[in-house]
Amino acid sequence: MSVSLTLRSLQRGSLLSFRRASLTGFRALHATPRRSELYPNADLAVRRGISVSNNTKLNTFSKVVGTQDRLVLVDFYADWCGPCRQLSPILEKFSTDASIKSGSELPIDVVKINTENETVLPLVQQFKVHALPTVIAFRNGEPVDNFVGMRNEAGLKRFLETV
Repeated sequence: MSVSLTLRSLQRGSLLSFRRASLTGFRALHATPRRSELYPNADLAVRRGISVSNNTKLNTFSKVVGTQDRLVLVDFYADWCGPCRQLSPILEKFSTDASIKSGSELPIDVVKINTENETVLPLVQQFKVHALPTVIAFRNGEPVDNFVGMRNEAGLKRFLETV
């Protein structure tokens, strides 16, 4: 009997301590910015209510990536991805600053692809995107290099020098 009483008292004691911890403890929640604020040009056709087929999107991707005399950085991202949100402003800065060029002296374009959108699943599978953010550099329609994960501005400049 003493064993069962001890077990019951331990169970009650742990339950009470759990209740106290849950009452006194708190969980910090934070709000993240909307995707439209971080990626203003992403899914532009969807926001305008234009229905775009899968083939049209893939053809557009091929045309943009196949641009001659430009280096195209394709950023595979997701809204919930913290490193993606950190990398986005750096990529935007690099694409808008004409003085920043790749190691091959080509100007830089950035294409952002939301991996949560089901219509881009063939692209995600084709380029074997397993982690976010994944950035793939294209020159003349061919992938030349890539990196996975967050890079700071200096790290991204080093990456561009090698491309």
